[in-house]
Amino acid sequence: MALLSDIGEAWRRPALVVRRHLNRGRSEPFLFTFLFVFLLLAFVAQWPQAARVTALQPEVPLAPQLLGRALALLATIPVWYGLAALGHLAARAMGGQGDWYGARLALFWTLAQIAPLMLLAGLVAGMIGPGPQLTATGIVTFAAFALFWALNLRETERGA
Repeated sequence: MALLSDIGEAWRRPALVVRRHLNRGRSEPFLFTFLFVFLLLAFVAQWPQAARVTALQPEVPLAPQLLGRALALLATIPVWYGLAALGHLAARAMGGQGDWYGARLALFWTLAQIAPLMLLAGLVAGMIGPGPQLTATGIVTFAAFALFWALNLRETERGA
């Protein structure tokens, strides 16, 4: 699967991978695929925690929890588009030469890129539960997101 190899390569050379995606040509469905992959994996990452809640509180069934989490994730789609726009405006204020498409690519690819950390955070939440391990995993995930988004946005804002 090309997506998995791209994610692995992007952890070593993020600018190269995002530039390759940018040079593919413009395709909104292609961009949305990255966002969809992230949302799907973020949903899968919620399962261990939901199962933990059900195991500790049997009166809270698993299916309604998962449905609620899925709908909540779907509701974030406009937020991601808005965040990409804010990233582009911030980059433009700092002299960026890119466009809106590149800003969406930078953010959505970053989300797909950090999906393995989201899965790890979900496992920690489900297996260990709240505590310093979950906090540390969340901090590492957020730091990776911020770093990769900045690197990807810098590359897409270089312009043609």
